[in-house]
Amino acid sequence: MDKRIEKTKNGIFNAFIELRSKKPLERISVKELCELANINKSTFYAHYLDIYDLSDKIENEITAQIMNEINVTDLINRPENLPKQLAVLYTSKRSLISTIFSGSRTQELPKKILNVTMERINEVYSELADEKFKIMLTYSVYGGYYAFNENRNCPEQFLISTLGEISERLFLVKK
Repeated sequence: MDKRIEKTKNGIFNAFIELRSKKPLERISVKELCELANINKSTFYAHYLDIYDLSDKIENEITAQIMNEINVTDLINRPENLPKQLAVLYTSKRSLISTIFSGSRTQELPKKILNVTMERINEVYSELADEKFKIMLTYSVYGGYYAFNENRNCPEQFLISTLGEISERLFLVKK
């Protein structure tokens, strides 16, 4: 990527994070983002359709970073480990996640995680992803995420191990 484009996108990203930490997505204007990033509106629109497009692209990037750490083969062989692995990854990006996926965007991270997970499973192991597996995986991803989020004041290791224990029990029923 061209260094100027990279610098511009980093400036937009940093300005977005700063604004997003102070207010809901719906209250951020392209004008104020451009002023903070020190760019013209035309520069912004050369890269993004609107503030929601920017948010979606940032959310997708964070989701991709998280999912790059998940091995599909391990997921099929040991699906009960997914919430524990995700909790570790959520912990490593806690500040960014709590900023980007807050307010009206809270439900977007587990939705995106589940979609990417199912896509990867279907690419490699489509015959293994039966309806029961999909339901359990959905429960595991959403339940793990919300349990992690709602109990973020618990000691991290306790929270992570408890999520792993719950998920093991859920998936052991299937076996």
